[in-house]
Amino acid sequence: QVQLVESGGGLVQAGGSLRLSCAASGRTFSNYVMGWFRQAPGKEREFVAAIRWSNGDTYYAESVKGRFTISRDNAKNTVYLQMNSLKPEDTAVYYCAAKFSGRLGPISTGYTGYNYWGQGTQVTVSS
Repeated sequence: QVQLVESGGGLVQAGGSLRLSCAASGRTFSNYVMGWFRQAPGKEREFVAAIRWSNGDTYYAESVKGRFTISRDNAKNTVYLQMNSLKPEDTAVYYCAAKFSGRLGPISTGYTGYNYWGQGTQVTVSS
């Protein structure tokens, strides 16, 4: 069965860095788009970044562009989210997700289009 497990969350100071990991298992993800979403208390789930597994093409939300980097390790079946220059507004539960195929762009930002989800990992950025 497909399973996505996030790790790497924690408490960091503003301006600091953190790397999240998403261990994927249960199938080959070569035909999938992998995404990171986040949800702060009282707010809706929002798109952060996505990567096409097959070629490594990426797409980012404007709010994190230039600060966050999404990548994947084919051998380890793991997706990463490197977060730099963190801000208090980045505080949220971060979720790893996967969807079959699809164009990489605005169409990748809707959470309802993703088939599989992890349980989430908490990221807290202090001032």
